Amino acid sequence: MTRDLRAARWRKSAYSADQGDCVEVASNLLGVRAVRDSKSPAVPALVVSSAEWSAFVNGIKRV
Repeated sequence: MTRDLRAARWRKSAYSADQGDCVEVASNLLGVRAVRDSKSPAVPALVVSSAEWSAFVNGIKRV
């Protein structure tokens, strides 16, 4: 399934500084999170459920 991401509001982590090698996340989409490479915004984004994103973030916090 292809998701329309035109309404996505992309944001970078405050920790990324201005290096240009960043991951951007759109969290304003109902029920999903979209992730993309800031260097290549035209490449299709990875779209995961909100639950999958929460599990990923919680796993990172434990590391």
